Amino acid sequence: MTSTPSGTRSGTHAGRRERLAALLPAHEADAILVTRAVNVRYLTGLVSSNAAVLVTAGGEAALATDSRYAETARALCGDIEVVEQRDVAGALVTRASRVAVEAHQMPVADYFRLGEESGADLIRLTGLVESVRRIKDEAEIELIRTACALTDQAFADVLPALRPGVTEREVARALEARMTELGADKPAFATIVASGPNGSVPHHMPTTRPLERGDLVTMDFGALYEGYHADMTRTVAIGEPDAWQRELYELVRAAQRAGRHAVRPGTATCEVDSAARDVIAAAGYGEQFSHGLGHGVGLEIHEEPFLSPATPEPGREHGRLDDRVPVTVEPGVYLPGRGGVRIEDTLVTRQDGPELLTRTTKELLVL
Repeated sequence: MTSTPSGTRSGTHAGRRERLAALLPAHEADAILVTRAVNVRYLTGLVSSNAAVLVTAGGEAALATDSRYAETARALCGDIEVVEQRDVAGALVTRASRVAVEAHQMPVADYFRLGEESGADLIRLTGLVESVRRIKDEAEIELIRTACALTDQAFADVLPALRPGVTEREVARALEARMTELGADKPAFATIVASGPNGSVPHHMPTTRPLERGDLVTMDFGALYEGYHADMTRTVAIGEPDAWQRELYELVRAAQRAGRHAVRPGTATCEVDSAARDVIAAAGYGEQFSHGLGHGVGLEIHEEPFLSPATPEPGREHGRLDDRVPVTVEPGVYLPGRGGVRIEDTLVTRQDGPELLTRTTKELLVL
């Protein structure tokens, strides 16, 4: 498939390439060969299953793709050279002598083949384009804002259908259908609907279990709009909740509020996580909050930065938030055999305080 994102312009992509080019001298690279599809899209606007872009340290660029996408590439990327060739990496790697490659994307066999055939000195780098993608331009933030608005509206429209007897799968399908009807490209990811005891599983896949009076129901979903993702989770009650359910909900709500307020430029990602996690741990539920607090969102549903505890996950380092970085804040408490609560928003860091992009109320809704 190919598409032309209406929210971006060639000037925007050129600026992104310039920011990437400025990083290359520190790695002693003359150019970088970008082969990861999402990164090619970020740098050029082209959506393709077979494309690569070479960006030199001087800021020049060339895009290679095959005949299926060449016409679209020429129309979309008029400010850079378009090379039509099936072997997209091979078509570009010979244009510089010291070429950085995306080590986290390129297969080992391709790495050795390109080095042997081109004679270029290949430099293995990981996550360089992703580091540029962390900070969003205002056009990107507007697309995420729209995706979040569609998500909010779909939830409001489907909420009246949540009643005893409706299955988890029916709720998930209704949310996904409504997001698409409102203008989303498609769901941003597979919708999670976890009712009653299933709520203790953070990534429970919807089943034919019917909602029952007395259930807490957790729904984690989002819209994809022009390639950009939204992510929101709300937990509601079917019928009047028990005291323990209200207490658990208010605990998670307080933790989520603390996490949101910590999302500011300059704050360490582990400190944002701690702001929410400490609230839950102080109430005695630390072991029942088993995942990181949140993650970046953009062209991918999970991208840098990751808000996680002081011990980083393998391959991920802690850093500090910058201005204009969209992230999620999604604490949860999960009680096996009983259920759980998770509340999640997408928001973006701003110098004067975080901008909330998902606006649905976080009051406990009793249906």
